[in-house]
Amino acid sequence: MTDAAHHTLIEDTQGIAFGVCMAAVGMHILTHMGFVAGQTTGVAALISYTTGLPFPAVYFVISLPFLWFGYRRMGLRFAVKTFIAVAALSLATALLPRWLEFGRIEPAFAAILFGALFGFAALAVVRHGGSFGGISILWLILQDKTGFQAGYAQLIFDAVLFAVSLLFLDWNILVWSFLGALVFNLFLAINHRRDRYIAT
Repeated sequence: MTDAAHHTLIEDTQGIAFGVCMAAVGMHILTHMGFVAGQTTGVAALISYTTGLPFPAVYFVISLPFLWFGYRRMGLRFAVKTFIAVAALSLATALLPRWLEFGRIEPAFAAILFGALFGFAALAVVRHGGSFGGISILWLILQDKTGFQAGYAQLIFDAVLFAVSLLFLDWNILVWSFLGALVFNLFLAINHRRDRYIAT
């Protein structure tokens, strides 16, 4: 069993940098295909698609308020690492289209790929004591205060988000988006286990 608090600075830097790179590629695929996702990423994508605002900037602005909630629940160490991860991911996502261009990607493969990349990325950052921030922190606080399971709150929010997305996006885009979200959640369910790893 490994404790995230025992990582060295170099180990944390490497782990978070890896997560940022994987998430940036995943987000590049997501926006290239016009997909949405769950939670903060999905909200940012939908706002970006409907307003024309740049996705990296929208993602960064939406994520900022939840840093306070992360600080209150998880402490300063977690909040600082989360801010670094969110800021680095926003910057990498803004720069990546200049470095990497996509042509045609089969939608099913794109969905599986972005879901898996998100999974790798989230796991890497969480295992080094941070996160990509966002609404999931709010669900944990809700669980602490009311006892309502964070997983159910997240599921309800994502269902509403996908329903709203149907007003703006084609249904086939949402089908592939759902596949990507399913791959991501299955990846975390299988690999993110507290009996194997403790994130503090």
